[in-house]
Amino acid sequence: MSASPPVHAKYEVVIGLEVHVHLATDSKLFSPAPVRYGDAPNHDVHPICLALPGVLPVLNARAVEFAVRAGMATHCTVHPRSVFARKNYFYPDLPKGYQISQYEEPICTAGWLEIEADGGARRIGITRIHMEEDAGKSIHDDAVTHGEGTHVDLNRAGVPLLEIVSEPDLRSPAEAAAYLRTLRCVLRYIEVSEADMEKGQFRCDANVSLRLHGEAALGTRNEIKNLNSFRFVEQAIETEIVRQARILDEGGTVQQATRLFEPATGRTKVMRTKENADDYRYFPDPDLVPLVIDPAEIERIRIALPELPDRKRVRFEAEYGLPAYDARLLTADRALADFFEDAARANGTPKSVANWILRDVMQHLKERDTDVSSTRLAPEALAALVRLVDEGKVTAKSARELVPELIEKGGDPAALVRERGLEAVSDGGALEAAAAEVLAANPGAAGRFRAGEDKILNFLMGQVMKKTGGKASPAAVRDILARRLRE
Repeated sequence: MSASPPVHAKYEVVIGLEVHVHLATDSKLFSPAPVRYGDAPNHDVHPICLALPGVLPVLNARAVEFAVRAGMATHCTVHPRSVFARKNYFYPDLPKGYQISQYEEPICTAGWLEIEADGGARRIGITRIHMEEDAGKSIHDDAVTHGEGTHVDLNRAGVPLLEIVSEPDLRSPAEAAAYLRTLRCVLRYIEVSEADMEKGQFRCDANVSLRLHGEAALGTRNEIKNLNSFRFVEQAIETEIVRQARILDEGGTVQQATRLFEPATGRTKVMRTKENADDYRYFPDPDLVPLVIDPAEIERIRIALPELPDRKRVRFEAEYGLPAYDARLLTADRALADFFEDAARANGTPKSVANWILRDVMQHLKERDTDVSSTRLAPEALAALVRLVDEGKVTAKSARELVPELIEKGGDPAALVRERGLEAVSDGGALEAAAAEVLAANPGAAGRFRAGEDKILNFLMGQVMKKTGGKASPAAVRDILARRLRE
């Protein structure tokens, strides 16, 4: 594994990330209230998440399974015994005045993820994964509150979270973003979270500090809260590096603080100073017994884990003969990887299928801001389209015209080719005649080819393709022109 190059000439950047992930459960962590997005404020609530007098929390078993699954997928030790604690702080969107979390005995510890960044592979340690409930949401937007202070929406209160805490192993904003992308990919693969950043299902706090190159002791960290896009993570960390370096260069001292990143200004500002674990007065929750998981249940979850992206990438290279770059792109999303495999098996030419997905299908998916699982394009349809091109029954140009329609509406590529009259011109006499006309009209180009300028053949091919409306087989046109030019 290669070390990441310095991103600052004088200081080593030290970054640790705390990632908060909404689990894809139907109900909340300690109550039967539904987990939904987009509902009217304060409609997805229950006496337990509202902290009404006399209520007691009841743990969601599905959330526990998801936590175990996440721990295994990130190479953590999954502990059969963990303890829930109360994290005490007071805020309008926290009805109980404390948050149920885990502290001294979390469910998972000591894992790692391997990332690709700055030109090499790096293993990033994971300190812990613990379960906790989310708080509600305070709304300060005047467009919503009509200037009447702050409104509170408790739909999110009690939604099950995993907090995934990395070791301070990251050394650049690019590495931080790569770690987050890798982590989100893994969580989606194992189907514990949609990890939709726009819905707040995947958000990050970044701890940043600087130290002189070669020093062992860590510098004073600042924590940047609630970053909800990869771009903002990189911008916020870069901004904090510049700010701390300026303070140190001027002989000042960095003060420990929790900060907020403002995308509009590109700056961070202080929210509060010197926040430590003892400020929250953690203690075991007296309403919850320790969580004890049967080792047989842990093994059942392990056996049921799907193939993870790193293993799938290696298999794609070996089984389908794909370059490492192609395999990495195809396995970045589980739905895309599954689509590729289904199409490759139906077609029999994996590299051709991969090329069409990565070049043509992905272009249209990006334009529509969607993924392949949300389209009408069937793997078998793409396989059939690629086969038509490989067999010379339709040109690549004509086939590409069908990709948007197949994505939007689905359909049979062979039938669409017939309906649109897109069949490749295969009449040898017609192609011979077109080639003869092009050579007669371009004697200079023909002479340059005969003089050794091989690239001019591409120009002549283009002229023949124009005469046939782009429907001629390029291979057939090339063969006919080459033969005629050597006669």
